[in-house]
Amino acid sequence: MILEVKVKPGAGKDLIKSFKEPNFLEVTLKAKAENNQANESLIKFLRKTFKIPEESIKIVKGRTSRKKLVKIEGLSEEEFLKVVKSL
Repeated sequence: MILEVKVKPGAGKDLIKSFKEPNFLEVTLKAKAENNQANESLIKFLRKTFKIPEESIKIVKGRTSRKKLVKIEGLSEEEFLKVVKSL
């Protein structure tokens, strides 16, 4: 599954701020956009949120941008929707 993620680093807490179908998330992160901290925090946050191993998540585009494409292996669209709609 490929997600479009808009990241807002330096926020008060890690959370999914909004979701738009089919696969867009707006995420706020406490980590700052320095020294790859926000990217690492995003991967950790998504791993915990969707309960998947870290090696299943890769940022495939946008490592230095707030807009990213994130590939998650082993997560079905149904599982994804179930989690984001419950938040």
